Amino acid sequence: MIYPEIKLAQSIIQICKQKNIQHIIISPGSRNAPLTIGFASDPFFTCYSIADERCAGFFGLGIAKEIQYPTALVCTSGSALLNYYPSISEAFYSQIPLVVISADRPLSKIDIGDGQTIRQDNVYANHILYNASLQEEQSQENDVLINNAINSAIAQRGPVHINAPFEEPLYQTTQELYAQPTIIDLVKIDPLPVDYPTYGQKWQQAKKKLILIGCDTPFVLKESIINSLANDPSVVVLCQTTSNIYDPSFIINIDRFISGFTQEDFENFQCDILLTFGGMVISKHIKRILRQYKPKEHWHVDLLRHYDTFGVLSGKIIDTPERFLSNMTSFYATSVNSGYKQWASIIESDKHKKQEAFLAQAPWSDLKAFDLLMRHFPEQVILQLSNSSVPRYAQLIPSPKSVTVYANRGTSGIDGSTSTAIGCAVVAKQEVILISGDVSFFYDSNALWNNYIPNNFKIILLNNKGGGIFRFLPGHQNTQVFNTYFETSHELSGEHLAKMYNFQYYKANDSQELEQSIESFFAIKDSAAILEICTPTQINDEVLRQYFASF
Repeated sequence: MIYPEIKLAQSIIQICKQKNIQHIIISPGSRNAPLTIGFASDPFFTCYSIADERCAGFFGLGIAKEIQYPTALVCTSGSALLNYYPSISEAFYSQIPLVVISADRPLSKIDIGDGQTIRQDNVYANHILYNASLQEEQSQENDVLINNAINSAIAQRGPVHINAPFEEPLYQTTQELYAQPTIIDLVKIDPLPVDYPTYGQKWQQAKKKLILIGCDTPFVLKESIINSLANDPSVVVLCQTTSNIYDPSFIINIDRFISGFTQEDFENFQCDILLTFGGMVISKHIKRILRQYKPKEHWHVDLLRHYDTFGVLSGKIIDTPERFLSNMTSFYATSVNSGYKQWASIIESDKHKKQEAFLAQAPWSDLKAFDLLMRHFPEQVILQLSNSSVPRYAQLIPSPKSVTVYANRGTSGIDGSTSTAIGCAVVAKQEVILISGDVSFFYDSNALWNNYIPNNFKIILLNNKGGGIFRFLPGHQNTQVFNTYFETSHELSGEHLAKMYNFQYYKANDSQELEQSIESFFAIKDSAAILEICTPTQINDEVLRQYFASF
């Protein structure tokens, strides 16, 4: 087998192999040649060549999110690694493991006017779990740093950075494996014991318990726990589409549920215990309400991080949601007389009827298109959502319960949604469908410059010719300044990109055309495809206002 002649590169590659990091996303360059040669020459690794480092970062993030294990990003020196930063910050806040391996000039070449050099040491300082700045000559100290970085990515679930200086010549190879690096096993630290009796007593006595679930992976809770929560009259569960938890008694349409609340409703909603777990919560409105009508106690369950989102965090529970709730529902089941769930169920049922009536007569718009999509959406697929308006529509009109839903909600940027979805599709066993707004889609159009797009990938492009969500925000004015600098008005179509990158292409301009094309679009199995849904620019914000006013 061929190895790079540089021992430091050999050590990095061998440690990655021992740590079972199989997916390597490489962006072409010269300084990283020793790493590229080594990774690409070893059949243990699955390597991908992605030219645009920003896209490469999100592509790797999509793989890591799906397989729940680190992927490695490999780039050359200079500005290349700065282009990873959006995906690094997303991985940091979404707790997704990534290993960034950047090639660098030797220290003596930094800040002397040499080409393609920047200060790469600890460049991700504010959004990284571990920084390993290696020395040019291979040593045991380097081995320790590499091990510590990868172990941190695995154990703490987030991005790490390994910066490796290489001196020319860079392309020499050998058939001898010189490096025999030290391997440091991952040491799992048991969490501190949870004071279950104290929490359990409070849980048992509370008449109003609100559970709010953020973005999460499927199967976080066992069916028996879900059933126990569903049957507890003192528990109301709010979960968003991206929570990937379902029960008929759980409230998925959070913004719809709280829309039109009276003062009495707010007071009835205010809870004794707020229990949260999972990642970021999409609804700004529920966060605002919980900050105003604060719970008596807020407990957050997570093995790693506990954000004080509502200013009243009283319990940092270092445990898994399943283990904690298993204890609460098994040993501390409520015996209190409570009408909390019944009150919420009556409101939710009423809002559902009003939504159905509104959608039946709603004009052609983003909301109407989303409703039609979800009525025809296939079962047992992975749905990826871009950011801005799309995840908010998805909270109002959820997908079928068998669909797994993901979105980059760590930093909620529009920059890498398509790249992330493609990375997911490459390793997923199911079909992957991305629903994207037009600005997000065109912003990340380099994601389609990718030789690995599988036939199980589809894009639904909601094109309202600009960032229509800004029309719904305070301060909107229909002026040239607003339309140009906030809404980003455009006349672009996805058709030309579909042709350029060999996607099958469908288009719908109204409800009738969408009904006619959607079944054929979902039936495609032998090619990637794009369905572009064109909605009016001017009407979407007004339809959404009328929707909320109907409650």
